[in-house]
Amino acid sequence: MSMIRIDPVTGGRPVPSGDRAVLLSVLGEPLADVGQAPRLLAQAALNGMRRHADGLPPGADLFAEAALLFAGAELDGESPEEYVAWVTLSTGLTATTVRLAVTDLCAEITSLPGTTAAELPATDFGQGFCTRWVPRGRVFAGVMASNHPVPNSTWVQALFHGYSVLVRPGSRDPFTPRRLVSALLRAGLAPHRLAFLPGPHEVGEFLLRQADRGIMYGGKQAVRTWRGDERVAVRGPGSTKAFLDTGLDDRLLDHLAASAAFDGGTRCTNLSAVLTTRPVAEVADLLARRLCALPVLPAHHPSASLLVVAAERAEQLRLSTDRLRTGLTDHSARHDPHEPLVRLDDGSYLPRPLVLAADRADHPDLGTELPFPFVIVAPWTEADGTAPMRDSLVLNLLTDREDIAERAVREPSVRKVTRGAVLPWTAVAGIPHDDNYTQFLLEPKGVVGDIRSKAERHSASA
Repeated sequence: MSMIRIDPVTGGRPVPSGDRAVLLSVLGEPLADVGQAPRLLAQAALNGMRRHADGLPPGADLFAEAALLFAGAELDGESPEEYVAWVTLSTGLTATTVRLAVTDLCAEITSLPGTTAAELPATDFGQGFCTRWVPRGRVFAGVMASNHPVPNSTWVQALFHGYSVLVRPGSRDPFTPRRLVSALLRAGLAPHRLAFLPGPHEVGEFLLRQADRGIMYGGKQAVRTWRGDERVAVRGPGSTKAFLDTGLDDRLLDHLAASAAFDGGTRCTNLSAVLTTRPVAEVADLLARRLCALPVLPAHHPSASLLVVAAERAEQLRLSTDRLRTGLTDHSARHDPHEPLVRLDDGSYLPRPLVLAADRADHPDLGTELPFPFVIVAPWTEADGTAPMRDSLVLNLLTDREDIAERAVREPSVRKVTRGAVLPWTAVAGIPHDDNYTQFLLEPKGVVGDIRSKAERHSASA
């Protein structure tokens, strides 16, 4: 593939930028020439957006049309299959994962009316009394990551509710938000409602500071920076855990393996820790054996399931995993004939699944997240209580103990609880992922009118 050119988009048109960055593929080859939005361009886009922002939703039909275009149309000369190829080469996600992400992303966009209804309380309080939910501001900033395409639905949701939106894409995946911008504009979105601004972290921070509301995806340092700002929804490492207090049969092993390895382990909801009352070595061995059976294949292969990375990132992962192995017991090495990082024929590297065991529930490495199937198994006793379960995006309870379930639900730092062999990302409209995002975007306003009926008002004026 030849290198493609990507530029910022404001006012519905590309804005050529002299500040360029070359995006390398996971093969180490130039993939895209990306124009960087300097601070002045970001400020200009923000100023123009403020002048036109009115807070009025564009209408659900526009978003349904945009989802269809995103999934199936040629947009700005890019076919759906070319989009899948770009994202596979830039992120290392398998082509299968990217195609599934397209389906999931479009489903989330077309389901926004139902999601909104499910996440807001009743608004009709009798004749003449109602609550209206309206945007908490006019301008929204989305600072995205590159681990998976689906989180881009969050800034689309802000658009749906009436915000004007500025998007700073993740450095490895400018393709997904760029294609979404093209689809939304083609579907009829007013050009002044949306800006696409690739750029360094400083541009993202500027947008978050200037916007009325925003969302950011990042690592622990970014989370610490923005966690206390009520205007910014923070999405960091997920730290999904399971509590295993029952027999471990093939069904539960399959469940734990799928929880860890689905989408190559790249989701924020992938399992990364198991706390268990069973023998730790036994659980770790059984899980390692399952995960080590996953094949070594390049990302474009139809049967591939694991992420691949470029050489530089592979070295970073090597250093991280070597450090973790010094304080934990490696249960994967004895079952996996491959090196921890396999160099593929195309020049990319495939991190192999890794299962480690800790000797205590409060081990400092418990909760570590890595972008491939990675799980730490640790012992749990009554004396540990629910402390090791804290700070979990999802806590999967494989136990019949109602006392543990009740305490887990009431633990503020546990965002979602699943019970039984339920995959961590399982949800329906109205089930929050990490707090109620619709209510983060919207605020209630009381509307009180003449409580008489229309007939009574007409009679009084006659």
